Amino acid sequence: MSENYNINEIIKKRKSIRRYDPNGVVSKRQIELLLEAAMLAPSAVNSRPWEFIVIEGRQKMDSVAIAHPYAQMMKTASCAIIITANPDALKGTKIDGMQMWQHDCGAAAQNILLQAAHMNLGTCWCGIHPNEGRMAEFRSMFDIADNRVPFCIIAVGAAQEEFGSRGFYQEDKIKWIK
Repeated sequence: MSENYNINEIIKKRKSIRRYDPNGVVSKRQIELLLEAAMLAPSAVNSRPWEFIVIEGRQKMDSVAIAHPYAQMMKTASCAIIITANPDALKGTKIDGMQMWQHDCGAAAQNILLQAAHMNLGTCWCGIHPNEGRMAEFRSMFDIADNRVPFCIIAVGAAQEEFGSRGFYQEDKIKWIK
């Protein structure tokens, strides 16, 4: 990986990948780089409310595809990362009582997606929160404590489809004020 890159090109390259090479491998080092990127995300008063579960076993990956109706890509992805949140991370801080963990975990998820695109790995972010039934299922499947919130799961693997953004610049979404 070259350190000489244009972040805008990485952002444009990122796409939700739903087809993976079932024989693809994501190394432990690659997963660690994805998790490091996640942990470099900003968080309210540096509360870092996130925790991560890495799923590598085929049986567990397949069970995710059964439990989550929008996560069929798990059947071929090499691994997945669940981001869980500690909603009490702000207790005792100057913003105690504010629920900022959704923003913080969203930033961590985006960092994973961008780091993966930089590493030529495919990803797909599937929400778990706020669906109560889905959160309960994931808590049960992955032994997630009741005081933690399963926020999302991200499939990771060798893409079997082209990268490329589906987003685009839209001038009509901008209000300029002077």
